[in-house]
Amino acid sequence: MFDNFLVRENSLQNVVKDGEIVGFKFDVRIAEYRGCFLSLHNGYYIDLDGEEYPRNLQKFEINGKEPRDFDEIAKAVWEHWDYGEFGTVYVDKPGGLSKGHHKLGIMQGVLVQYGWQPHDQEWIDNPPDPRDMPFKQTEVYYYDMVVE
Repeated sequence: MFDNFLVRENSLQNVVKDGEIVGFKFDVRIAEYRGCFLSLHNGYYIDLDGEEYPRNLQKFEINGKEPRDFDEIAKAVWEHWDYGEFGTVYVDKPGGLSKGHHKLGIMQGVLVQYGWQPHDQEWIDNPPDPRDMPFKQTEVYYYDMVVE
């Protein structure tokens, strides 16, 4: 249902720091009509052109704050990501992406907000790969993107 709207069109870009390309970024929406508290957001499964980028290479920028890794996001229990607002996913990749067309696949990892589940404490202590959390998003969504 939300797959057409999860990633902002034309948002895939290289990230430059101190004159060097250090990775790439893209904008996303939350696939949850109520939004979520950031502490429930566990990161992404990311497949770009057949290469996977695990959670430890990802940072997330939302609510006007600097990009944070998901261990820090897990502590943001009072900070909310509202539906319809874009956040930015940053991925460490020295040298970045080549210009041209790319195929981006993502799956969002968000804990269920409908009450405590038996596995929740384990997922809080050891966040699973988003592919192992198929509640809101049951498959990887793919987008044709362009880096200019």
